[in-house]
Amino acid sequence: MLNLRLLLFITMLLMSSTASTQSDEGYAWLAGDHHIHSRYSVGWNRDVDPPTPVRGGDAIYPIHMNALMGKYFGLSWTVATDHGGPNHSKVNLEWAYPELVQSRLAVPEVVQFWGMEFDTPGADHSSLIIPFTENEARQLFELESTWAKREPWPGDATWNTESRMLAALREMRDMQPPPLLIANHPSRSASGFGQYGVDDPAELRGWNDTAPNVAVGMAGAPGHQAATLLPDGTASAERRARGGYGNYPTHGGFDQMTAMVGGFWDSMIGEGRDWWITANSDSHVHYSEGGSDFWPGEYSKTFVWAQKNHESIMDGIRNGRIFVTTGDLIEQLFVSAESNQSGTTAEIGGTLTVAAGDSVTVTISFQDPERLNNNGDNPSVRRVDLIMGSISKSATDPADDTNTSTRVIARFGQSEWSDLGTFRSVSYTLSDIRTNTYLRVRGTNGNELEPEPDPRGEDPWTDLWFYSNPIRILIDQ
Repeated sequence: MLNLRLLLFITMLLMSSTASTQSDEGYAWLAGDHHIHSRYSVGWNRDVDPPTPVRGGDAIYPIHMNALMGKYFGLSWTVATDHGGPNHSKVNLEWAYPELVQSRLAVPEVVQFWGMEFDTPGADHSSLIIPFTENEARQLFELESTWAKREPWPGDATWNTESRMLAALREMRDMQPPPLLIANHPSRSASGFGQYGVDDPAELRGWNDTAPNVAVGMAGAPGHQAATLLPDGTASAERRARGGYGNYPTHGGFDQMTAMVGGFWDSMIGEGRDWWITANSDSHVHYSEGGSDFWPGEYSKTFVWAQKNHESIMDGIRNGRIFVTTGDLIEQLFVSAESNQSGTTAEIGGTLTVAAGDSVTVTISFQDPERLNNNGDNPSVRRVDLIMGSISKSATDPADDTNTSTRVIARFGQSEWSDLGTFRSVSYTLSDIRTNTYLRVRGTNGNELEPEPDPRGEDPWTDLWFYSNPIRILIDQ
């Protein structure tokens, strides 16, 4: 087996090779998954002191198998994100990281990031994505060994506080280059609608206030979407709820913080924050082997507008050039806002500055693929919604989870869009704009005007949605 020093050297070579061969490539929508577990999400033998890691005790697949399956299901990038436990930082450094570097050699078609599912102090889990440098292994080791709440043995409750999370974010914020952090399944512990659990609005605001270049968003569509499926692929109410949301359900497969128009996500966007949504598999064990999961890319995809290299993909995530979809409902989405006075435009994640009283034409174009998805279906987009809300000053109450200005301003059915080759397109004009605002888009294959709570036993393939991140329109002062 290659030793770690040689693997690190190969990593540096890969980095320089990637930079030289991909620098001239154009931008494209690149599908990926930032939340994938391998056999280094270990179990623990607690009959000894300290507990010893048991490879494959929680998730079961090698890192390169996850990358190969991601490639098979159309992914261009992945992140290895194993969660921790007592002294797990050494498991990541000594076992998982060498396998990641080997996986990069075995599956070079997939841009593979190093990271972990961070055992977040005072909160649930988060995807921690480490920048691709020669120091990536050491950077994660320092963060996990210093801040992950399950790292110390014996366990230490003082590691599991919100104040420690803010201290960790300050350290991440000042790193060069800084990592990214995305809150995973933020409402999985919620007891009801608006009754949040270990992740709550005030906490997430505090993260974004402390490190806006690091804490940039949350999983809109959580993983474990196959939790309702039996090994033969049929749905059963006897199985877990979609996403593992056993207390209060997802809505159309999306977390309540995202799915509610005028809810928490809109409150964050309405404060002018960079707070984006993603989707992921949270893959541990495939449903065909008795688990709750799809393979990376099999069901959920996060598309980032980027060049196919680590730096550009990180930049795309950090700046919200993202749309998400389930069930391969769409595979490309372009949303543009164009000033009718100046002709300037902005796209997903961007900002358009206009004069007061200007009008803006919004154009939505999406590719509804004419092919079968990974369930053997060819789902069609039935409706697209254009959503608008106001951008105002920051919330006076950090626990705020509403933006009362946000509403669906237009719904477009199949008879209202134009066919442009393999794309469908529709335009809408906003007149006499005089306040700062934002726009976002979603679509579905179903009939629900708003995504309803998902019942136990729902087949996830029958209830598909896509969401864009917002475009901001600001009045020139």
